[in-house]
Amino acid sequence: MANGKIGFNDNFKDNSTEAGFQFTFFCDICKEGFKTRFIESKSNKKGKFFKSLGGILGSVASLTGNYRIGSVVSRGTNVLGEKFQGMSPEWHKEHEEAFEEAQNESKDHFHRCPKCTKWTCENDWNEQEGLCTVCAPRVNVEVAAAKAKKAVKDIHDKAATTQVFTGEIESKQTVCPECGKPAGEGKFCNNCGATLGMTKCPKCGAENSAGTNFCGSCGSKLM
Repeated sequence: MANGKIGFNDNFKDNSTEAGFQFTFFCDICKEGFKTRFIESKSNKKGKFFKSLGGILGSVASLTGNYRIGSVVSRGTNVLGEKFQGMSPEWHKEHEEAFEEAQNESKDHFHRCPKCTKWTCENDWNEQEGLCTVCAPRVNVEVAAAKAKKAVKDIHDKAATTQVFTGEIESKQTVCPECGKPAGEGKFCNNCGATLGMTKCPKCGAENSAGTNFCGSCGSKLM
């Protein structure tokens, strides 16, 4: 945050580095952000130039034996290095100016709701009412949402009264043709051991359950 100042929207992130300045301001409702353009730091660029120049002059001084000039340039380079670590006053001044410029750039992308005082982006702003969509939802959006909700309810209500199964719900119990007791689900009776296999009709060849007296296909007597 630049010198403790709060932006027009205090919901923002400072993306600045020693190389330059950039900020991202966020909508108070949907949290989507707008990132401002990058502003290069002039003091950082200047510092890199002097650091590079100091290295060149230092090398020349070593070659020529002029150690006095080399030591002065070296000390100057060290000072510049310390300023980069702690950020120089020039950098902080640039930072403050960049922050003001970023606010002016971002204001065109946000609206301040006069009711709840939130800063919102275009997506969450009701232009017709001059309020955010939380305080004044868009009528057409609410109508569409209500219709969709009602349609879903109608579908569930219709499904609840619609017959989807037409089969018979009954429990069938196999009775042993020999002992007349429930025989179970195996091939032989659980009580007397009589076979529960299918009986083939001698006339039409259709298979019928054991103990059946007449063929289910042609009506011929089986036993």
